[in-house]
Amino acid sequence: MPKVKEILRKVKKLELKTSMPVEGLISGSYRSVFKGRGIEFSEVREYILGDDIRSIDWNVTARFNQPFVKEFIEERDLNVYIVFDVSASGEFGKEKSKKETGFEIAASIMFAAIKNNDNIGLCLFTDKIEKFVKPRKGRKHVLKLLRGLIYYSAESRKTDIGNALAQLNNIIKKRSILFIISDCLSQDFEKPLKHLKRKHDPIVVSLSDLVEEQIPDAGYVFLEDEETGEQLMVNTSDEKFRETYKKKAKEKNDALSKKLKKIKVDLIKVYTGEPFHAPLRKFFALRERKRAVKCL
Repeated sequence: MPKVKEILRKVKKLELKTSMPVEGLISGSYRSVFKGRGIEFSEVREYILGDDIRSIDWNVTARFNQPFVKEFIEERDLNVYIVFDVSASGEFGKEKSKKETGFEIAASIMFAAIKNNDNIGLCLFTDKIEKFVKPRKGRKHVLKLLRGLIYYSAESRKTDIGNALAQLNNIIKKRSILFIISDCLSQDFEKPLKHLKRKHDPIVVSLSDLVEEQIPDAGYVFLEDEETGEQLMVNTSDEKFRETYKKKAKEKNDALSKKLKKIKVDLIKVYTGEPFHAPLRKFFALRERKRAVKCL
C-alpha cells in the first residue's frame, strides 16, 4: 500500500497537469452544455443580450415579434458520474498506459464539474461494479475520489461493460451525466447502454493505444491478453499479418462507432501518448453546437 505522502503527491500532480485543460473546458463548453435547468417555471421576460438561447420561449416570441425567454425559480444541481474501467487491459500502453490517460480525463471532468458546482460520483468496474461512491460536491470530495481511483486494486482482471452498466442502471435513480471511461475491449454492451440512455446521458470515452491499431515491424513477438494471460507468438515482420491486424482493428473501431451512433450515444476517442484535452474540447464544442441548433 503506498504511503499517504506519495498518494497526495500523485493527486496534486494530476490536478496541476489537468488545470489548463479544465479552464479550456469551462470557458468554452462544459458549463453551457451541462448547465442545469430550472426546477420550476417562474415567468417569461424579454430577452437580454447574453441570455442562453435555449431558454427562448418561441411561442411568446412569435406572438410579440420579439424574443422572450423563460425564467425558472432555481437551477438544479447536476449529478456527474465517472464510470471507470479498472480491468487489467487498461495497463497497456507504449508511452503511457490507457489507465493513466483515463486518470487525466477523469480528473479534468471532475475539476470542470466542481467549477460548475455539480455533484460528482464514481463507479469503478471490471466484469462487475467493484466500487460505487454517491455524488457529492466540493474539491475535498473530488480529491478523495481521485485518490481512490488511482490506488484502487481491482478484484477481477476481466471486463464486462454490459453487466456493469446493467447494474448501474438499477443503482442510479436520478437523471445523471455518465462519462464511461474504458478501452471498450468487452463483449457487446449496446443493449444495456441503450437502456441506460432512456433516463441518463451516457458518454463513452474510448481509450486506445496506436500499437493496438497498427502493430509495428518488430520481428517475432509474444502478444499477451492482459485479462486472460493467453499468449500468442506472431511474426510482425510479415506485411500481410500487419495489414490484416490493421484492418481488423479498424473494423472493430468502426463497429463501435456505428453501434453508438445508432443508439445516439456520444463517443470520444482518445489515444494514449497524445494530448487528451483536444478530443474533449472537440466533443464539448460539437455537443454545444448540436444543442444550439436543436433550440432554433
